[in-house]
Amino acid sequence: MYYNNETIIFLNGKWIKAKEGSANLYSQTLHYGAGVFEGIRAYKTENGTAIFKEKEHYNRLHYSANKMHIKLPYSTEELIEITYQLLRENNLEDAYIRPLIYMGANMTLQPSDEVHVMICAWEWGKYLGENQLDIMTSSFQRPNPKSCFVEAKITGHYTNSILATTEAKQKGFDEALLLDMNENIAEGPGANFFFEKNGELFTSPLGNILNGVTRQTIFELAEELNIKVTEKFFKKEEVYQADGAFFTGTAAEVTPIKSLDNHSFQLNWKDTLGCKLSEAYQNLVLQPSLTNALL
Repeated sequence: MYYNNETIIFLNGKWIKAKEGSANLYSQTLHYGAGVFEGIRAYKTENGTAIFKEKEHYNRLHYSANKMHIKLPYSTEELIEITYQLLRENNLEDAYIRPLIYMGANMTLQPSDEVHVMICAWEWGKYLGENQLDIMTSSFQRPNPKSCFVEAKITGHYTNSILATTEAKQKGFDEALLLDMNENIAEGPGANFFFEKNGELFTSPLGNILNGVTRQTIFELAEELNIKVTEKFFKKEEVYQADGAFFTGTAAEVTPIKSLDNHSFQLNWKDTLGCKLSEAYQNLVLQPSLTNALL
């Protein structure tokens, strides 16, 4: 699914076939989850293939690495250039891009000086599919922000996501919605969450969630469309009475939600602000941009 015999990846300054890549079995990332990553998309536009908000993604990768005391040996500009070359090497026009920064052999609980940089890409549809989702409140909570840097994309954090999604699937739901340590709605396992009520959008404030690039894009689009967005803490019971809801994320893009804990939302998706924003988002990512390095 992710690669074939001809797929090329970038690994530590070299272009190699994915099937020839290898990692040390004593890697600190493998044993302890001390690595960082990003999820980025490239879209085919009228001017060629353009990576959406590449600077924002790679700046966040640097932020995550800094929080984990990882010395990332490439600048944002260098990473962008490498990524466009990666797309050319694999003849990809629409692609999901995965940069991964992982550590060398280190069995201690201190930062490793050995840093590896891998970037790969593949064709991937919307992570959560095209249909409206039935979701459930997870029994798992998001990590306490005093226990780690919840706003950074750290590999080890996603064990929490795996547990939540697996629980939801096993109970017959499409996806999970997680609470924070104060029982307020936080976000999905791999996406931020918005809900609509009386012509207004609501979403969780920063502090207990990932500051998603797509989340920020929704704020920008909502301002252009004169849609009010309020950041606040809220309980699941408030969401039960919502008119509509959706997830946002680079992999998920804008994904409609039909119900939470079997409480269906009031409006048809096509009549919601989420649907309007989803259309605006698709128009934006496909918009030709002279600021992007084009293939």
